Amino acid sequence: MALTAALLLPIGATHAQSNAAEGQKLAFDRTKGNCLSCHAIKEGDLPGTIGPPLKDLKSKYPDRKDLVAILTDETRRNPQTAMPPFGRNRILTEEEINAIVDFLQTL
Repeated sequence: MALTAALLLPIGATHAQSNAAEGQKLAFDRTKGNCLSCHAIKEGDLPGTIGPPLKDLKSKYPDRKDLVAILTDETRRNPQTAMPPFGRNRILTEEEINAIVDFLQTL
């Protein structure tokens, strides 16, 4: 049983890495996440300055549900936000939001 769990661990880690890589593509894609239009992100080109730099997010938001909620519809927490409601407006799917959160947690 322990051997089986040990064998599955690298697969899960690989999946998380591939999800984070897909999340980075979506975050940097000017037609999807478009995070760079407002935020500075490590390795991102031509960042905006409207939003805060995206760094140390795993320590700022240890519960990934908070980041999912922000991407889905930040207006629920902060009606005055400039953050687009990516989930509510169906700009991003739930799967895409989760991939972006996986990426953001690597920053």
